[in-house]
Amino acid sequence: MSPTAIILLMWAVTYPARLLGLSLGRLHLPPFWLAFLKFVPVSVFAALVVPDVLGSPEWVRRLIACVVGGALMWRTRHLGFGLLGGFAAYWGARVAGL
Repeated sequence: MSPTAIILLMWAVTYPARLLGLSLGRLHLPPFWLAFLKFVPVSVFAALVVPDVLGSPEWVRRLIACVVGGALMWRTRHLGFGLLGGFAAYWGARVAGL
């Protein structure tokens, strides 16, 4: 199959899905679906982070960093503090030999 045909087929699959997503903003969804869609970003984030943290040989260090970073972000509501605190906790656990 030629590269042009592959690109056109990828466009044919991707474009309608994006168009549908943009058109959902004009629809009035029932309250159940609005409440359901609020949990999608959290679910996607958890699906990306949890396997990387717990599926690693150094899962203890990563778990410590996640807990510290999450606690800092929850307490301060500042992403930068959470990131820096998580990194500091990870490197502290690594230096401590955990």
